[in-house]
Amino acid sequence: MFGKKSNPNAIDVDGFDFLKDSVEVARLWVENEGPATCLIQPDRLEQPEAFGLLMVDTIRHGARAYAQCYGISEEEALQRIWQGVDMERSHNTTDLDTVQDFDPDQ
Repeated sequence: MFGKKSNPNAIDVDGFDFLKDSVEVARLWVENEGPATCLIQPDRLEQPEAFGLLMVDTIRHGARAYAQCYGISEEEALQRIWQGVDMERSHNTTDLDTVQDFDPDQ
């Protein structure tokens, strides 16, 4: 899960000792002007609601990261992220393609 990066574009998490007792539940990629790829490990969060809670936490962390990176307020970043979420919820921009079905034995 952690350690050697198999993808040179992966986020480096080496040295984050606080992750030693964590499990990875999702990975997200996006191509330049292309589709997103999302890999989800659903058996690591028992309830779908827990995934929803994690997504909201992720959005809040994203707002802070965007604010720090682009010199905007967290509130503006958060508002713009929610705007994107609302746009996608009201009109999906892409179809879902399953790249691999969940296998509980893996």
